[in-house]
Amino acid sequence: MAITKKKISAEQALHIYKSLLLPRRIEERMLKLLRQNKISKWFSGIGQEAVGVGVALSAKSEDYILPMHRNLGVFTAREVPLYPLFCQLFGKADGFTGGRDRSFHFGSLEHNIVGMISHLAAMMPVADGLALAKKLKKEDAVAFSFCGDGATSEGDFHEALNLAAVWQLPVVFVIENNGYGLSTPTSEQFVCENLSDRAKGYGMHGFNIDGNNIFEVMETVEKARKLALKGEPVLIEAKTFRMRGHEEASGTHYVPDVLFEDWAEKDPILRFEQFLESEGIAGEKEFKNITKEIDQSFKAELNKALETADPVFDEEAELKAVYAQEEPQVPTHADGVTYERRFVDVIQSTLRQAFEEDELFLIMGQDIAEYGGVFKITEGFLEQFGKERIRNTPIIESGVLGAAMGLALEGFKPVVEMQFADFISCGFNQIVNNIAKTHYRWSPPLNITIRAPHGGGVGAGPYHSQSVEGWFMQIPGLKVVVPGTVEDAQNLLYSSLYDPNPVLFFEHKKLYRSLREVTPDKATYEPLGKAKVRHEGTDASIITYGMGVQWALNIVDEYSQKGISLEVLDLRTLLPLDKDAIKTTVQKTGKVLLLQEPSLTLGPLSEISAIITEECFEWLDAPVIRCASLDTPIPHDKNLEDGFIANSKFKEKLSKLLEY
Repeated sequence: MAITKKKISAEQALHIYKSLLLPRRIEERMLKLLRQNKISKWFSGIGQEAVGVGVALSAKSEDYILPMHRNLGVFTAREVPLYPLFCQLFGKADGFTGGRDRSFHFGSLEHNIVGMISHLAAMMPVADGLALAKKLKKEDAVAFSFCGDGATSEGDFHEALNLAAVWQLPVVFVIENNGYGLSTPTSEQFVCENLSDRAKGYGMHGFNIDGNNIFEVMETVEKARKLALKGEPVLIEAKTFRMRGHEEASGTHYVPDVLFEDWAEKDPILRFEQFLESEGIAGEKEFKNITKEIDQSFKAELNKALETADPVFDEEAELKAVYAQEEPQVPTHADGVTYERRFVDVIQSTLRQAFEEDELFLIMGQDIAEYGGVFKITEGFLEQFGKERIRNTPIIESGVLGAAMGLALEGFKPVVEMQFADFISCGFNQIVNNIAKTHYRWSPPLNITIRAPHGGGVGAGPYHSQSVEGWFMQIPGLKVVVPGTVEDAQNLLYSSLYDPNPVLFFEHKKLYRSLREVTPDKATYEPLGKAKVRHEGTDASIITYGMGVQWALNIVDEYSQKGISLEVLDLRTLLPLDKDAIKTTVQKTGKVLLLQEPSLTLGPLSEISAIITEECFEWLDAPVIRCASLDTPIPHDKNLEDGFIANSKFKEKLSKLLEY
């Protein structure tokens, strides 16, 4: 059980001891406060301190650490100020999230710490992005990403390791194998002898270490850091043990008593005290004095945090916190020539324009480099901008989206191309729980643009034709843009690229090469969230977006010849919604048809219907009518697809509205 270290001064040894003891003593105090109902929840790291403290002490200050909820020692070893840290743990107003999130669900970029979310392994791809950012900036820094044994079964674990290996990133993944994923023992989670053996499958270095021996942890981290800086990522499995429940309420009844007895003898602090005694550096008297010193070191900040006010709800402030409010710095350019181009042409030219203007833009996706993407939008980009900015990925979605978040935290402006919008479901968690929520919780703005070719009418069947934009309308923190004209494809993409918030930009595949307009050669920025009247009318309003704009514009002249004046309102962005424009057109015509390509039930315009019913009811001369595609998957056969799609019943629905 003894631990040894060849060369270490008494001063260094005592510093390590105090670094181990501080999180232990804070935790023991927190457990008392938990019983006094002064803290809502606690995830104990007692018995595991050597891993977090060892990594933090051996890493350099410029390295990123992405800890989990048992890594209090990372925060204390990095000298995160204790008062706001305690406020965070108590859910107080002066905490790092201001009460918007609990415990260790936060980060501090000042200390190069990027905190966790509840979804296991979700931060591991983020570490890839942070590591890539450091590599692109040619800075000698590494990202250390923690996870538990349970998280190694998650898809993000595998995507992150594979991406790190393929891109040769300076990243070290640290598994704290404490024997249980909540109550599930490791014997029911995996059958390989050691989790570190998985490194071989990714072409990475793998180390299996005693996680309760802080010297072994520190020596391994130092070795791993050197390898990572050479572009050789590392997987470390630190064997340790959780001496308390997953969190205090869950207890430990499922753990055999003998394990507690065995691991109590391997307690990292006990073992270090034995080392200090064997080296003649300190003994029982010194241990008691150091413990008193440690307790005094955080007492004042703890008491101050306990007395600090709870957050006060302010609706306006909460809503403002969801999005970055500042206007971006966008280059100015002289008016150029205008000429006719297709929808797909302006997507390509706008990306090229932004990439020429700002080297912080880069794009990641499947087959986007040499091949130019399945729709050839990035054709020629590799030759112009180089492989560091035009990056092929393995066939992944979640991993690259998480990496985009890491890049954005480092100031880059990543663009992620979903090969088809249908595949975005594989990255749903990263978008809605990581990218969308992080700025509201604690982070600077995340300038991420996710491009997603969507839509039917091309005979591509159920998995290459969906319009999934409505999935994201109810997720605060995202912006959802769906252009329906060539000019909007140009200018709204440009605006999305420069908007400091995460934007999902949906591009209709059928419009790529079928729609042409004369537009300026340069895209122009405008704030997102403004609708536009495409055709003035007085008898009825068609509210729509995307492909629906073209369906509506195709019939206005036909109805005009019949003496019926139709107004077409193009929403352009579904999040945020332009409520004022909706109210204005409803008040003007009194009759509304909501036209969308997605299926009817809970489609995007159902929300518009609710808004109109609640806020415009007195102006209506007829019920709000919805025209949407059938509530079935999208069929492949042309006849079946034509019958499925909303346009097939558009005139029928419009006639029903006009009869009132």
